[in-house]
Amino acid sequence: MEDVRNETNEFSEPYPQVVNQATGVSAQTPVVEAVRPGDRHSGSTVGGARQSLGGGGDDNGSPWLPLRNPIYRSFWIASFVSNVGTWMHEIGAGWLMTDLDASPQMVSAVRTAMATPIVLLAIPAGALADRVDRRRLLLATQVLMLLTAASLAALTAAGVMTSWLLLGLTFLIGLGLTLHVPTWQASIPELVPRPQLSRAIALGSINFNLARSAGPAIAGALVAIAGSWIAFSFNAISFAGVIVVLLMWRRQGRESSRGLSYRKSLYQGLRYVYRNHQMRHVLVRLCLFVVPASALWGLLPLVARQRLDWGADGFGVLVTCVGGGALIAARFLPVLQRRFGGDATIALAMLVFAGGLAVIASSTQRWVVVIATLVMGCGWMVTLTTLNTAAQITLPSRMRARGMSCYLTALALSMSTGSFLWGSVAESLGVGGTHDGVAAGVGDGVGTAQKIAAATLLVTAAIGMLFRVVGPTRTYSPLHRDR
Repeated sequence: MEDVRNETNEFSEPYPQVVNQATGVSAQTPVVEAVRPGDRHSGSTVGGARQSLGGGGDDNGSPWLPLRNPIYRSFWIASFVSNVGTWMHEIGAGWLMTDLDASPQMVSAVRTAMATPIVLLAIPAGALADRVDRRRLLLATQVLMLLTAASLAALTAAGVMTSWLLLGLTFLIGLGLTLHVPTWQASIPELVPRPQLSRAIALGSINFNLARSAGPAIAGALVAIAGSWIAFSFNAISFAGVIVVLLMWRRQGRESSRGLSYRKSLYQGLRYVYRNHQMRHVLVRLCLFVVPASALWGLLPLVARQRLDWGADGFGVLVTCVGGGALIAARFLPVLQRRFGGDATIALAMLVFAGGLAVIASSTQRWVVVIATLVMGCGWMVTLTTLNTAAQITLPSRMRARGMSCYLTALALSMSTGSFLWGSVAESLGVGGTHDGVAAGVGDGVGTAQKIAAATLLVTAAIGMLFRVVGPTRTYSPLHRDR
């Protein structure tokens, strides 16, 4: 990792820490959950070296120990419901767009609309989260998303929703998430004692993957029965639950700008990420994976509807399988990393994902596609978790909110670019006549686009080995500081 001591004293001097009186945990130590896969263990390995995700002991405690803290338990439950709601929104919005405008480009644009605010504003949001009262900022974001989700539900139920209005309101949901994610990540260390921090991170990962497994299945069933408005309604209610917990939180920590202007704080974070070769390599490999891999997410609604002749419930099953594959992979990820090392593990996972993508592009057998999506969920989780861990162990604590907001931006930019790209490719390859209001040949265009994406993944997996994300073997802690 590059030494950052050549920075000016103004930039390299550690931030003062705001300590929670009840837990003794620094409020300036941000903890980042990946975008979201995770590691079920208190530590994972990258390149064969032990990676401590918490910097603390308490080896006698159970993995569920943080849930004994009432405020953390309340947030964990509320976050689970909210995550389920977010996945239900994605299912509802994607399926609704197939009714409003079934072109591959417009269907993939739903995910692009959700990701675009992250691309544009995640880095400024990360800097903001280090400067303003996080509780108030979290409350503001939840209110924004509640009102937007409620509007989506009402307009859809009334039958007045249009494709562009759906994209606009989905963009607002994405804007709220952009402000929420770095702020929430930076607040986790205030909720548990430091020795329990690694377990809190692991529980956050489990939370997300459980929601990804449950949310799409619930949404698929409900949308099939009542329509997409029911998914938007549940999402609105889920935001209300988080607001209640935030109002109960009697937070003692406060943020400080430390005398730096907002512009200078933003510049400091960007400069650190640019000058650190390890972070640069992480971001390059992230883009090399996500751009071609987004052919799964951007076109999955069309795979369900046009290639498999499935309804919304079948679409939910496919997304649930991706989440289920991620949970399976979380169990075996440390073993893979110990055996192959971080860089080889990433390349192997990319190859596995490419194989699954080629299978769903070639088969119209439902059970074959279900198995392939399980496999792809494993590849998705292993790749992103290994990259996320490498980023966390690289960043000093004073930079983590801003550094990980750069990671989030790269992820969202790659996702939105890839979704738009593969939607356009599928549409251009599937031009033909019409049949029941759907372009004839679109199904073939979707399959061909995914085959091209699978081949691209094979190439980018090889290119990625030129950008090593694992440095010399040593023990890291995400709470370490560069000195």
